[in-house]
Amino acid sequence: MERNPFLDVAPEVQAALTAGKPVVALESTIISHGMPYPQNVQTALQVEAEVRAHGAVPATIAIANGRLKAGLSTQEIETLGQAGRSVVKVSRRDIPFVLASKALGATTVASTMIVAHMAGIRLFATGGIGGVHRGAETSFDVSADLQELAKTPVAVVCAGAKSILDLRLTLEYLETHGVAVVGYQTDALPAFFTRESDFKVDYRLDTPAAIAQVLSTKWSAGLAGGMVIANPIPQAYAMPKAAIDAAIEQALAEAQAQGIGGKESTPFLLARVCEITGGDSLASNIQLVLNNARLAAAVGLSLSQC
Repeated sequence: MERNPFLDVAPEVQAALTAGKPVVALESTIISHGMPYPQNVQTALQVEAEVRAHGAVPATIAIANGRLKAGLSTQEIETLGQAGRSVVKVSRRDIPFVLASKALGATTVASTMIVAHMAGIRLFATGGIGGVHRGAETSFDVSADLQELAKTPVAVVCAGAKSILDLRLTLEYLETHGVAVVGYQTDALPAFFTRESDFKVDYRLDTPAAIAQVLSTKWSAGLAGGMVIANPIPQAYAMPKAAIDAAIEQALAEAQAQGIGGKESTPFLLARVCEITGGDSLASNIQLVLNNARLAAAVGLSLSQC
């Protein structure tokens, strides 16, 4: 595939890709909009270290100085973390504007998938995917992440969809667009802060090798799109369902009262849930991202052997 003229691939990432070694893409919105400074930078570097410790190369993705970046330096991660929410939150529609203006952009799940695919990266670890927001039957607020999963061949390892969303409608939307939701060692869809929801996954697979085999088969058969690999938060860090549900309901009510919607809704809701839970949700968020990084690296190792 011809290299995109706007794409910069870090030397470490390119060397791994050339050698056929596993690479795991990581998003940058979690740095700028998902956590406060300095925990955001500490977590980003910890996640990269976790990927390396489990045999893969991390490629944190962002936009800077008119370039799509697959692989960031420590200083670039620090810059994103310090700038926080002043950084442009970039989904598919925003990419040309941020490139043209040479602004600093943090990539969502959708735009991270796009840049990863351009670079030849097939696996991506994040916290949770976006989805259909509660009340979407009137607001039509549906994350662009779901459409990207339908067409871009990158598998996303996550702790399910963010629990602030309408999980039933999110699963329905994914099913309509042919995106499989795989539960790693679980039959139930994880709900980000909790290990289970009231909904089932499409398929359960119990080993990284089994996941890699399905991904290899899908793409070798010429089938478009990615896949959701839903990995439950470790039991030790899962939050009580009643506590997180109450915090989410309060945050949703506050967002509605303040007229917050669109791309600002998820950062607001996650920040308020963190405040309401006294920081417990942030600690859980960090642990589930690390857990997803470990699984993505393991799947990547198996995929490189298929």
